[in-house]
Amino acid sequence: MENIYEKLRAHLDDLATGYPATDSKVEIRLLERLFSEQEAELFLQLSPLLQKPADVAKRLNRDPDEISAMMEVMAQKGLLFRKRKGEQSLYSAVPYVVGIFEFQLGKMDEDFARDHEEYFETAFGRTIQSFKTPVLRTVPINRQLVADYPVAPYEDVLQIIEKQEKIAIAPCICRSTKKLAGEECDKSIENCFSFGSHAEYYVETGMGRYISTEEAKAIVIKNEEEGLVMQPFNSQKVGGMCSCCGDCCGVLRSLKMHPSPAEMVQSNYFARVDEAECTGCETCVERCQIEAIEVVDGISTIDLNRCLGCGLCVTTCPVDAIELIKKPEDQLYEPPKTGAETYIRIMQERGKI
Repeated sequence: MENIYEKLRAHLDDLATGYPATDSKVEIRLLERLFSEQEAELFLQLSPLLQKPADVAKRLNRDPDEISAMMEVMAQKGLLFRKRKGEQSLYSAVPYVVGIFEFQLGKMDEDFARDHEEYFETAFGRTIQSFKTPVLRTVPINRQLVADYPVAPYEDVLQIIEKQEKIAIAPCICRSTKKLAGEECDKSIENCFSFGSHAEYYVETGMGRYISTEEAKAIVIKNEEEGLVMQPFNSQKVGGMCSCCGDCCGVLRSLKMHPSPAEMVQSNYFARVDEAECTGCETCVERCQIEAIEVVDGISTIDLNRCLGCGLCVTTCPVDAIELIKKPEDQLYEPPKTGAETYIRIMQERGKI
């Protein structure tokens, strides 16, 4: 007879980015650490759409106070997303990524981190980029990096920051996990952004802190100096944005497993080298987080199948031999308007709806 955690695994596999099974059952060990049996049973009955506890209780013929208390505990544990609407709290089921995994900030221990890394290497990392619609997108820090204007506001990190009314910053879950698993990274750690209701959730659950627009911009500039790739959620209305390195970030590591990361990430830009100006100093090789650049016969050569169009190689070229080029109009990708639409597209592509 299928146990509750096997049912939960199958249910999570139907949500957005999926939750594939493994021979080792490491994914079940993760769920057993995260969910009590009662929480797993309730999660199976919940929707990815925001719901009032009273409505859930009525549908399940359960006590409203009991369900409300249980859903709040699960939100505190990072198993549900919670949004405040006046005096009312609404909750939704979330996928493993982006969702439950990211919400384990401050709760994860060494055993969980090692199990997650095993799961990523054996199964999850090879499936998260197996659909057309990406979870995150790579965009330039600002439009001045792009040789050909105009650039949409959602394609410009500093513009994304300026549009937000509430901004929170939190430690990067990927670098936190790697550190617990014994592989510490030399990049900054407090640079994971969340906005609006997502910012509220991060602050209220103790995962992050509110920051000003100016502090957010300063963090972005520091990220660029360190060589971190900026990846907002793949929607025009952005709820969060990651600051990623190729050693720790699950999305970048997954992309590196594919022969054509540029196609998977749906970037609208690519880097181009002026061979007459390039000195072959290899600064760009060190900066690239996706291993898209190598020096051949003294000239930097960019593999356009791998280039994500982040612009990190442009900003530090000592002889200004690299520029970021906007792709032709018929090749441009327009992200979904909302995060909900993004997840719906992914589930459609996976044949789950």
